[in-house]
Amino acid sequence: MSAVELWTFVAVVGAGALFVALERGLPYNRGQRLLRPGFWIDFVMYGFVQSYVLGIVIGRVIQVLDAHTGLSRLGLMRGWPILGQLAFFVVTHDLYIYLFHRLQHGSLLLWRIHEAHHSVANVDWLSGVRSHALEILINQTVEFAPIVLLGAAPQVAVLKGAVSAIWGMFIHSNVDARLGWLRYVLNGPEMHRWHHATVPEAYGKNFSTKLAVWDWLFGTAYCPGSKAPRYGLSYTEYPEHFPGDYFVQQAYAFRASTPLAAEIK
Repeated sequence: MSAVELWTFVAVVGAGALFVALERGLPYNRGQRLLRPGFWIDFVMYGFVQSYVLGIVIGRVIQVLDAHTGLSRLGLMRGWPILGQLAFFVVTHDLYIYLFHRLQHGSLLLWRIHEAHHSVANVDWLSGVRSHALEILINQTVEFAPIVLLGAAPQVAVLKGAVSAIWGMFIHSNVDARLGWLRYVLNGPEMHRWHHATVPEAYGKNFSTKLAVWDWLFGTAYCPGSKAPRYGLSYTEYPEHFPGDYFVQQAYAFRASTPLAAEIK
């Protein structure tokens, strides 16, 4: 493990511990338990098992892409400062995520692989990790393939992964964090928890991940100042009490019945 890998690992673990503490001391919604229903599925199956397996698969996909294109050997980003490379990939991938995320909420087909992410009824620092394997396969291939193919420095992928992990924990955390004027630029729980809310006025709003500017720019921002009251899916319940239910959640995307357009948030 390199020094960059070690310190980013420490940063991610430390951020998780910090958000757990803040959720206890400064909760957005009072009464949410740390060991909520589905906690161990998210922590073990999504957080470790799925992440490890898909990391191998995505790495192999990128290797095949590079073998067929040879792009990485051109070193197109060679000479860029590390922070400049990181900023470039954070901004461009964040715009992609906004657009793809919005498309998922408008498509009956793509909603199937996004539905799992919205199934958590107690949104917290860990709930953001619950995403269907196909959704992760798509989004993280798009996230990391350009880093390799454009010849970015190896540590950029590690840093980008850490930024995504920490920011994902932050925006889902049950922390009453108000960003003030920064909410027009950066995304936080004040806006993103509304995206998970099961109230009609918040449907089709707040698709941004790291940069809230996309929502304000494209007219999908919703930040009323009040707090979202409830979360999850209003039309179905996911099994989420045992680690084995992870496989049921994965299979649920391929069920015979089709979600109604009115059910897509």
